Amino acid sequence: MMTKLLIGLGAVAVLAIAGIWWMTRDGTRVTPTGSGTIATASGEFEAFPLPEYAASALPRGYKSYLIEVEPGIKIHVLEAGTGTPVYLQHGNPTNGMLYRKVWQKLPTDRMRLIMPTMVGLGFSTKIPASQHTLENHLRWMNAALRELNLSGVVYVGQDWGGAVGLGALMGSPELLEGMVILNTGWTAPKEKFELSRPHAIAATPIVGELLLENLVSIFDRLRETQGDPASFPPEVAALYKRPVIDSGNKKGPLALMRMVPTGPDHPTSKPMSEIEAYARKLNVPTEIVWGMRDPILARALPTMKAMYPQARVTETQAGHFLQEEVPVEIAAAIERVVAAAESK
Repeated sequence: MMTKLLIGLGAVAVLAIAGIWWMTRDGTRVTPTGSGTIATASGEFEAFPLPEYAASALPRGYKSYLIEVEPGIKIHVLEAGTGTPVYLQHGNPTNGMLYRKVWQKLPTDRMRLIMPTMVGLGFSTKIPASQHTLENHLRWMNAALRELNLSGVVYVGQDWGGAVGLGALMGSPELLEGMVILNTGWTAPKEKFELSRPHAIAATPIVGELLLENLVSIFDRLRETQGDPASFPPEVAALYKRPVIDSGNKKGPLALMRMVPTGPDHPTSKPMSEIEAYARKLNVPTEIVWGMRDPILARALPTMKAMYPQARVTETQAGHFLQEEVPVEIAAAIERVVAAAESK
C-alpha cells in the first residue's frame, strides 16, 4: 500500500513539475508569412491578407503588409489614406485594429494613417517571453518607421503604445510634428510602484502564468477596464485575442505586463527614464484625450497635464481602451493637431 502511495505521489509531483515547466516556458518565435507585395507611398512591402474575421471588421480601402525590421522579426502594419502621416500606436494586448473606429471618423483624403502592431501581438511576429524588453520594442518600431521613410508625423499613443511609440520616435526625432496622448504614461518610477492588482499578479512567477494565461484569458477581462463594458463584446475581444492564440505563442500579453516598471531597479526603468527626459523637452502641438473611468491609468492624468500644461485636455467617461468608446473625440483632437502641425 505504501509503495503504491509513494508511486502515486511521485506521479503527481512529476505532473506538477511538467505543468509548471509548460506554463513558464519561454515560447518560440512565430514569424508571419505574407503573399506577394503591396505598393505604398513608402515603397513595396510584403502583403499580408487578413483572415475574414479581421477584414470584415475594418473599413474599406486599407492596406495590410509586413515590415521585416530584423531577420525573422516582422511588424504588421495597417494603412489607410493619403496625406499627412498620422502614426497611431496601440498598447497591450490589442493591435492596430484598435484604431478602426477612429480611422472611420478621419478624412483619409488628407491623412495617411499608419497603424503598426507591436511584436508579440496581433499579426506581427511572436517571440519568446524573455525577448520582450522595452529596448527591443523601441528598436523594432523605430526600424519600421525608418523603413516607411516618413516626415512630419503626428503621433497618437495609448497604453504601452505611449512609451513604445514616443520612444521609437526618440530614435528619429526629426519626424515628430505633433501628438495626441491617450491614457498612457512615460514617467519612470522613483520608488516601488504597483500599476494595478492584475499587474502585480502578472509580475509573480508561476502565479502569473497560471492565472492570466491558463485559468483566465486576459482578453476576456478587457471589458472590465471600460467605462461601458458593452463597448467590448466578445467579437471585439476576438479581434485582439485570435491572432495571438491562433499563432501558438500567447506569451506576449503577460510578458508586456511584466515589462511595466515596478520601481527604480526594474529593467524597464532606465529606458523609460530616457523616454521621460525626451518627452519633457518636446514642444509640438499636443492634445490629451483621457478616459476618466480607466481603472488602470485614469489617475495618471494630472502627471500628463503637468508635463504639457499648454495642451488641450478632453476628459471623457471612457475606460482604458477609449478608442472603442469615444472615437469621435479622439478623431477631433487628431484633426486639430494635424491642422496645427501643418500650419507651423
